[in-house]
Amino acid sequence: MNYSQTKFSVLVVPIFIFIAIVIVQAFSLYQTKTINFPSKLKEISGIEVDKKGHLWAINDGGDGPYLYRVNELGNIEKKIKINNAKNWDWEDLTQDTFGHFFVGDFGNNGKDRKWMTIYKIENPIDIKSNETSAEIIKFTYPEIVTKEQANVFKDAHYDIEAFIYFKRNLYLFTKNRTNPFDGITRLYKIGDHAANFQAEYMGEYKTCTELKELCWITSAALSPDKSKLVLLDSQRIWLFENWDNDNFFSGDAYQINLGLVTQKEAITFLDDNHVIFTDELYHGVGGNGYVVDLRNVNKIPLKTNSKS
Repeated sequence: MNYSQTKFSVLVVPIFIFIAIVIVQAFSLYQTKTINFPSKLKEISGIEVDKKGHLWAINDGGDGPYLYRVNELGNIEKKIKINNAKNWDWEDLTQDTFGHFFVGDFGNNGKDRKWMTIYKIENPIDIKSNETSAEIIKFTYPEIVTKEQANVFKDAHYDIEAFIYFKRNLYLFTKNRTNPFDGITRLYKIGDHAANFQAEYMGEYKTCTELKELCWITSAALSPDKSKLVLLDSQRIWLFENWDNDNFFSGDAYQINLGLVTQKEAITFLDDNHVIFTDELYHGVGGNGYVVDLRNVNKIPLKTNSKS
């Protein structure tokens, strides 16, 4: 074998290994695919399952103030307009124990919003027409007093794409824009009713310190029995259990690798053990819903609560 052949082999083998890894990761992810969404829902940013098991979805900013009910084939069965809402940058959905839905309009990609908005609507099961109105919840951060200060903090922790409801409060998980990137998501707390809130800082958790785009927390969900919290990024689920009170980061923490990197933007629980997550359609990749059984995946332990 001459030098050029040896050099070619050295170059080709790593490439084939890389391709094989990508194929395995893609196969692993697509084994869980259950729904292919229509182009109308190519930028799903939040999903939630109502008390009758119907899946609802919202689009990211750019769409109107609409909530979509989707069947198991991915077809849109119902579209509800929230009359007094604007889709500035809708990012996530959650619901309370009565089935009221909360729509999180708190995306801050422009890094210049002082006040964020959450729309609270009645249980969508009870909405007989194709429109409704919302209670309006506003919040800001105690560190931000003016819009100018919002711009000062543009590289910090004041963008959000994930939240949950728990015991009459809403808990918000930040999308980290620090530079240099430190991999931390902060947890804030506000009330669940129409008012203007100063978000209360509750704690923080370091997920990863790779490229920020791979570590951004894009959605959150709490299991129906309130025993599991999941956070989503572009390639992993972060699972938390056995926490103390509402200190979600005080308990056991696990990492679940999902394989192929796609723009994963929304997650929710179907029941106490199954989650469904979605990714946005980008250059022909994604636009699907995937179901994962948390009992049958490899959970990498990261942290253990000494009380558990």
